[in-house]
Amino acid sequence: MGTKKAAGARQSAGAEAEHGISRRGLLIGAAVTAVGTAALAREKLEHAWWRLPGVEKPRKPGELDYARAQWTAASPANWRRADRPADYAIDRVVIHVTQGSFRGAVRVFQDPAHGAAAHYVVRKDGHVTQMIRELDVAFHAGNKSYNERSVGIEHEGFVDRPQDFTAAMYEASARLSAAICGRYGIPVDRTHIIGHVEVPGTDHTDPGPHWGWDRYIELVRAAGAR
Repeated sequence: MGTKKAAGARQSAGAEAEHGISRRGLLIGAAVTAVGTAALAREKLEHAWWRLPGVEKPRKPGELDYARAQWTAASPANWRRADRPADYAIDRVVIHVTQGSFRGAVRVFQDPAHGAAAHYVVRKDGHVTQMIRELDVAFHAGNKSYNERSVGIEHEGFVDRPQDFTAAMYEASARLSAAICGRYGIPVDRTHIIGHVEVPGTDHTDPGPHWGWDRYIELVRAAGAR
């Protein structure tokens, strides 16, 4: 009789211990999940600061990030407010070609039905227009993550017309890219300065085979050194 009771007690204690470990495991797991959920919620909140009532980062109409540019606002439908690089780190410059004229690119970026726009447009003669603030997310890359992490620069011309890529355009764009890279600590290389064609999931081919990448990177480095 006594042996059976002792065995039963040991068995019961073992079962309780086993159940206790399981409960502790569940509690620990729940705590870890709660911490992870809280961190995710905090991250989402940081990325959505502009949606909170009464929260608005001070902005001045027509304010430029690049002093050599001229401001022409894109439609608000073609970008969204953000607080970069505080909420999204900027580590890429994406090079585009308009497949049309400078004026045509500016016009469609002002059209709310277009659904896309870049931060800057560079004309053949080297004139630079800024249409979206760098702190905001432009819909230019066709990839949400790349939109959030990059600055987009459009260039007037067509991908199959090498004559469209003038010396003035290269030099003006290189100065702009150098300024962007310097501002955010972006390395001047082909990993961080890329073409639209290199954005994952895109079906675009720009800047195309006639864009002189070696020349452009050298110009960006030279502009940065100056």
